[in-house]
Amino acid sequence: MCEEAIVETLVKTGIIGLDEVLMGGVPRNNNLIVEGAPGSGKTTLGLGFIYAGAAYYGEPGAIISFELDPQKLLRDAAGFNWPMQELIDQGKIKIIQTSPAVLLNEFRSSDGVLTSVLQELGARRLLIDGLTPIRLYAEVHDIPFREDVHLLIEGLTRLGVTTMVTAEQDEGVNGVYPHERFVFDTIISLTREEKQRRVHRRLTVLKSRGQEFIGGSHTMRIEKDVGIHVYRRAQSRPVTSDDQPTSSERLSTGSNTIDCMMDGGIYQGSVTMVTGISGTGKTVFGVQFLTSAIKAGHKTLLVSLDEHPRQLIRNASSLGFDLEGHVAAGELFIHYESPLELELDVHFDRIIKLVDEHGIDCVVFDSVAVYEMTSREEVADYLYALATFFKDRLATILFNYESPELLGISQISEELKGSHLVDNIILLNYVEISTQLRRAIAIPKVRGSRIHQVTREYLIGEGGLLLVDEEPVDDTATVPQLPFSSYYGLLSRSPSRTSPSIEVAVAQGKKLPDSPELPVEPAS
Repeated sequence: MCEEAIVETLVKTGIIGLDEVLMGGVPRNNNLIVEGAPGSGKTTLGLGFIYAGAAYYGEPGAIISFELDPQKLLRDAAGFNWPMQELIDQGKIKIIQTSPAVLLNEFRSSDGVLTSVLQELGARRLLIDGLTPIRLYAEVHDIPFREDVHLLIEGLTRLGVTTMVTAEQDEGVNGVYPHERFVFDTIISLTREEKQRRVHRRLTVLKSRGQEFIGGSHTMRIEKDVGIHVYRRAQSRPVTSDDQPTSSERLSTGSNTIDCMMDGGIYQGSVTMVTGISGTGKTVFGVQFLTSAIKAGHKTLLVSLDEHPRQLIRNASSLGFDLEGHVAAGELFIHYESPLELELDVHFDRIIKLVDEHGIDCVVFDSVAVYEMTSREEVADYLYALATFFKDRLATILFNYESPELLGISQISEELKGSHLVDNIILLNYVEISTQLRRAIAIPKVRGSRIHQVTREYLIGEGGLLLVDEEPVDDTATVPQLPFSSYYGLLSRSPSRTSPSIEVAVAQGKKLPDSPELPVEPAS
């Protein structure tokens, strides 16, 4: 069957994000089972399925409930701003409250009352909430539940509707799955777990006959005025082309000297990791880069996971950056999310929608260490997903990462393992010389470039990172605070250098000479 014909036979569930996971919907007349623990969102998903069909797709639907009375279902629907009562009054939805015994008896006949009601309604969708009461009925009356399930499936097939049935999660005994998992066409599993005192919901399509779908666990939320919202897992984003776009154009970092160290700047469409401990200027460097990109005509985005936008704007203003003006002009977008309730799939979805809507092609993430805090198990795959998405669009991105080491960098991150993922690496850190902490920049990796692998000193002042000129101090009467080119072991951030004046003073037991004045950072 051709792809167009397959799409025409698919029924859109109307659940935001779920149809994307199902690659368009479910095959018409499939029987779906939605399983999950209490509170996982089964009934809400079912109500949304029926409401969307009647409200948006011209498909009337019926709801069969064993436990909840119609008023409670209407109340729950009203909580999501779904005017279910209006659709009932219009003859597009019908709620039927019955018992398992009555329902099963209806399915034993091809012309029962239920069949007549559905035909009168013109029903195309049916929700049975839920399967567990039928199981309990079979157990109480010593009836094999397997027979009831087959009776249910045969009856649903005769009705010619797309049916969703909810069921309590049951993993079976000794690894044997419940029989209904084998006879239903589509299985959707909902899970709810508490992690670090936060609730995380997941949706997984375990199987769906007659179609392709995106496997794996997807983030799910129950949102106001929306109901169920499924956020496709970030790692499943398709590559738009086998031929990755590549450019020879370079973007300036905002510093001519740093551009020179990188053999001309950052390639458009590349991924750069800027790492260093707090206070070394990672955010400043990111703002400096975005400001330069704006001057070159690019649309930019700053994804902040550490600082609120108002604080960012204030701090940047003290260094001469007018972020507020760029935001007002539509040249810069600042997306802030608190790390306290961050969910990676939701975060990814918001970012890509912002990027696609506004044509953004330069992005700074400040700081990706928050992703590591959110999920150590997923962070590496998540960064791959981000990098792939932006590379496919020839967008240039910077990942700021906060190193936990004050002096020196033994590794970027044990869990992140992102050094091989990125095209460029910029190291910012402190160097201790005598009793002074001085800032140092080194660029050990720039793909496709002949880089200057030297460590340079920099200050933070008006305009961002300012590299210090290498002018030696000629004063043998003091402890020399010389340019970095006079030292060894700078990358370890514990450099050593032999000083004649110090050796003489130590040998003769005299007072060590004083240090000269260091260059000070410009006043902000």
